[in-house]
Amino acid sequence: MLPEVWQQLATFKDTFEVEVSAPANIALIKYWGKKGHQLPANPSLSLTLKDCLTRTKFIFSPASSLEVRLFLDQVEKPNFAYKIKTYLESLQAEFSVFKSLDLTIHTHNTFPHSSGIASSASSQAALGEALVRFFCHQTQTHFSESHASHLARLASGSACRSIYKGFVSWGESASLKEGSDLYATPVTELVHPSLHGLRDAVCIVSSGEKEVSSRAGHSQMKDHPFLSARILQAQHNYRELLEALKAGDWHRVGEITEVEALTLHAMMMTSNPGYILLAPKSLDVIRLVRSFRASSGVPLYFTIDAGPNMHLLYRDEDHQKVETFIKHELSIFLEKVLWDRMDL
Repeated sequence: MLPEVWQQLATFKDTFEVEVSAPANIALIKYWGKKGHQLPANPSLSLTLKDCLTRTKFIFSPASSLEVRLFLDQVEKPNFAYKIKTYLESLQAEFSVFKSLDLTIHTHNTFPHSSGIASSASSQAALGEALVRFFCHQTQTHFSESHASHLARLASGSACRSIYKGFVSWGESASLKEGSDLYATPVTELVHPSLHGLRDAVCIVSSGEKEVSSRAGHSQMKDHPFLSARILQAQHNYRELLEALKAGDWHRVGEITEVEALTLHAMMMTSNPGYILLAPKSLDVIRLVRSFRASSGVPLYFTIDAGPNMHLLYRDEDHQKVETFIKHELSIFLEKVLWDRMDL
């Protein structure tokens, strides 16, 4: 699906620099488990954030072999560089230019990395976009978001969704004929306009690195005793969520979103070996959010990625009540709050 002229590029002469910003995304329908090579076991659907970003400068230089150096906040991170080098090595059979590349990366996150706020999605989306812009520069071809999404997916599955703004789907589904396992698809145009202004209070319970990586978690799904049931549930929830989004039914969207979040962590806890990424304070936040929703009637809902930190989703019209609740009732459980919203 990628241009043949990119595959024919074997060498290049001049150093190419590009700066890319890519956002995190938060999945409402969770992607957890793979099939084939970096393909999702079930379709997922997310919203892209505006201010939780990875800002990165990439410097592509010709070299005799592949070398990668990465600096996070000006500190060299050999482990991160090794992961990207391994990824580029996996592409060398298709793109021989990666056999003679020196890649230097300077990157910064506006949010804690490796703590379950999709830093891998934003960072690898930035990488996918940078690679496409490199190829376009060298071959005089046009930039394509689907190409960037494709390459981002090969680096980190959920990264393919961070290429696009708004609501984004990834994975084949009978409910979305444009859907693909190979790249993500923007679906904001299908969503009722009343839901285009959703806000997200990212509640940091713990900014430390999580104990089990998402990559390791996905691998444990292969032999999970509830895998088949989970895939069926995700497919059903995907259909239900898409219809609720089209109808502008925020209450139904929220209900499905919370079920998906708790199912994700249930699958982790019932893996072999099982593990727990939620913290005690995560459960305190869930309890108080549910209590606030019941007592106030304000439709505030939570979701969680693979970590302890909470995303509290709410409509723009409810922001004063929600933000007052978070500041007064939840702050004791939180290190900080990142006030964000979906990007359109």
